[in-house]
Amino acid sequence: MSRTTMKPTIVIALGGNALLRRGQVLSYENQLENVKVAAESIAKLSKEYRIAIVHGNGPQVGLLSQQNDAFDAVPSYPLSCLVAESQGMIATMLAQELRNRVDCNVTTILTHVDVDKADPAFNDPTKFIGQVYSEKEAYDLTEEFGWSIRQDGDYFRRVVASPAPKNIRESELISLALQHDNIVICCGGGGIPVCTDNHGITTNIDCVIDKDSTASLLSQQISADYFLILTDGDGVFFHYGKPNQIKLDIATTEELKGYSFDKGSMQPKIDSMINYVENVDISIGIIADLHLALDALNGTAGTKIVKNKFYNDSISHQQNDGELTPA
Repeated sequence: MSRTTMKPTIVIALGGNALLRRGQVLSYENQLENVKVAAESIAKLSKEYRIAIVHGNGPQVGLLSQQNDAFDAVPSYPLSCLVAESQGMIATMLAQELRNRVDCNVTTILTHVDVDKADPAFNDPTKFIGQVYSEKEAYDLTEEFGWSIRQDGDYFRRVVASPAPKNIRESELISLALQHDNIVICCGGGGIPVCTDNHGITTNIDCVIDKDSTASLLSQQISADYFLILTDGDGVFFHYGKPNQIKLDIATTEELKGYSFDKGSMQPKIDSMINYVENVDISIGIIADLHLALDALNGTAGTKIVKNKFYNDSISHQQNDGELTPA
């Protein structure tokens, strides 16, 4: 078997910090500088792993939407089209910076994801998009554009529906590109949301799918060996940000089900990890800092999520015996 086919496969979910730090102006230049950091970290993995990258688009699709609504010479484009625009924009920056750092092909795939138009999420928008506002600014924008607004920390942001992803239509194409040693950028912004009616007709539908949920589904559909969520914190913590914070170095899915995390940040990541680990036979989930991806795979950073502790010991033993490609 060739070296290429022996490489383990990783699906990487890039958090918003990979593209824009909170409070930064959403300029092309700022995003490109942040993308360079992400590309540098991912490039270190490319010789030993096959890599699929799923990125978020919350700030970007929010900006596109606001620009779209502000220009009244033509009717506003639907949110699903803006998700597609953000896929192309962000993927272009990522591909450019990766190609400057790796010696393999980098492929971007415009990706469509099925959702259920009867999903209750359409009646309870929770997905933050766009920039943060003061309470008055948020109220004024709600009056002007008919947005739904929720509090996000000390500020307010627009929220849109975020239904669960059901199927990634291009998953076989993504898998094929990975088998040919391409780094694949796909499912951007959680994927372009589509639904199919009773007559088999497919149409776009307005929402923004959570990128961690889609990355988890992709990991399952292509049977990825690892699923990494790279963010701005080195793993899963109890009492995060407080003097008594405690980091979890390793946790089982059953342990994590017994805890409650912040529903606006960590809990969706935990849910996505549990769905992946419990539905792929040989699987390890990792939540880690963007800068520490390689360290996390080597077991010296981040939080590892496994089926059970015995399973983790067994995997470690297989790695040491050469039965599983070492991380």
